[in-house]
Amino acid sequence: MNLQNAMLPPHAEMVRAMLERDTTYEGVFFTAVKTTGIFCRPSCTARKPKPENVEFFAHADDCLSAGYRACLRCKPLDAAAIAPDWVQKLLQSVDADPELRWSDAQLLAEGIEPLKLRRWFKQHFGMTFHAWLRTRRLGMALGGIKQGDSIDSAAFDSGYESLSGFRDAFQKSFHITPGRAANSEPLLFTRLTTPLGPMIAMAERRGLVLLEFLDRPALTREVEALQNRHGYAVAPGHNAHLQQIETELAQYFAGKLTEFKVPLHLPGTEFSRQVWAELAKIPYGQTSTYGTIAALLGKPGASRAVGLANGHNRISIVLPCHRVIGADGSLTGYGGGQPRKAFLLRLENAAVQVTRQLAF
Repeated sequence: MNLQNAMLPPHAEMVRAMLERDTTYEGVFFTAVKTTGIFCRPSCTARKPKPENVEFFAHADDCLSAGYRACLRCKPLDAAAIAPDWVQKLLQSVDADPELRWSDAQLLAEGIEPLKLRRWFKQHFGMTFHAWLRTRRLGMALGGIKQGDSIDSAAFDSGYESLSGFRDAFQKSFHITPGRAANSEPLLFTRLTTPLGPMIAMAERRGLVLLEFLDRPALTREVEALQNRHGYAVAPGHNAHLQQIETELAQYFAGKLTEFKVPLHLPGTEFSRQVWAELAKIPYGQTSTYGTIAALLGKPGASRAVGLANGHNRISIVLPCHRVIGADGSLTGYGGGQPRKAFLLRLENAAVQVTRQLAF
């Protein structure tokens, strides 16, 4: 069985998605144009070729192996690649000297075009590089206050000459005053690159709190709830949980991991946590239904409530809501988009089939 081919959607659906530039198919497949020798994302804004001149591949590497070149407009290699070398080098420099103020002149001296950097950070972090730097410094100040530093010291160490300016910036970023910061829980976030498009991961000291695709419509509302309802102060950063989920996700998409080990922390109602616990029990490569989960909870008439709790799940893939389907076998809704849901199910089913074949 060919694992790559098993993960592709039906041909007619891929043609439709290509012609309509459907962004929900980001990373699900790539289009390769025989007449130009170029391959693209299905959402590429370039003029669409005739369907008979296109062939489809599951991975960018497959396109390259078939002799196609990456499109310069939609840059399909970026969908499966980590941050480019020039961004990685800059991030390493920031880690080495977090207090350095990066001016446009300094960026140009490092061979980095400021406008290009601004666009990259807006696309991948939702903010400019300089806004990211400010938030990162404020996150370090938050950590210092949590450890007992005075507000004056935190403001000075963050580069603020005015205490009122520091308070205003702090409250704007974290939705709390510096005085209340000692009682808040820092929630660090980072961007992860996956074959299905970029994701955001958030974790606190107890475990992973959120893992979502960046284009999920409910993402902004989820983050606001974590801030306002659960008292989190959100800041860019890294911790062991974020490093672990990045490694485990890569193994999962490679078909080498069937069970996630990253610790989770799941703020929510008691009923929601019960539903999420049942989600975690659905085996890799198998599916369940809302009705089945309701019955397991001793509430056979609560299918709709189970569906709502399933929709409030903030941790995609790890808590496998993609394995929940309708009673009639339909895929039903999925926050990351049904094409991604279908891809994940095909990925798991194909990996299971390969494992079975190798066992014989």
